[in-house]
Amino acid sequence: MPIHGSLFQEYAETTGQDPFTNQNKKMLKVAMQYGPVLARTGSMVAYQGDVKFTNSGSGGMSKLLKSKMTGEGVDMMTCEGTGELFLADMASEIQIIYLENDMVSVNGANVLAFSASIDWDIHRVNVGRASMMAGGMFNVSLRGTGYVAVTTKGDPVALDVSGAATYADADAVVLWTAGVMMDVRVDTGGIKSMLRGGTGELIQMAFGGQGYVLVQPAESVVSGGHQATAQPKSSSLGGLGGLLGT
Repeated sequence: MPIHGSLFQEYAETTGQDPFTNQNKKMLKVAMQYGPVLARTGSMVAYQGDVKFTNSGSGGMSKLLKSKMTGEGVDMMTCEGTGELFLADMASEIQIIYLENDMVSVNGANVLAFSASIDWDIHRVNVGRASMMAGGMFNVSLRGTGYVAVTTKGDPVALDVSGAATYADADAVVLWTAGVMMDVRVDTGGIKSMLRGGTGELIQMAFGGQGYVLVQPAESVVSGGHQATAQPKSSSLGGLGGLLGT
């Protein structure tokens, strides 16, 4: 008997031919004829053709040591072959960026995939007050020319920091572009607020310079993000180490 309904038409594979294409908001389609890509280990949900996967780990000994020391980083796999590859991560929304000899600083928990032509490393993003309080903050830098796909929990907002002073919750920041300067702001809310348990907004990331900051509408972070493990916010200074990294 024939199958009735529009299911297979409504959710048919996209015909887009770009190297990275949104199959839908929560699934990335990669055209493998453009060359190898690096993808988060375990993010493959389907492929058509002949695609091979090689565990790249943390990207070599130097990156592995940085990952162990900072709690930042992400395990990647190299994907190469022919056909189409489909990637996803826990049904998170997927945002695609094309870099042209440019750089973005990304929360490791939000990295999904990028072209093999992109150079990546773990780097310290603040050497001021954050370092004094908790040993610094670390992100994954993606630099060069090629495609980058990141995940967000919900639809993000891209804030232009050149127009006004910009602040965001450290757990909600996904990435920022080259030219953006970041510092850490401690907002206790005053002694009365602290005595009442605080506001839950103790640590904020302050941005300036020229460029954009991408902020997602969620504040929880999984392992590999700005902090080593997801923890509830604390209004006490004792929570700084867990929030800012290890």
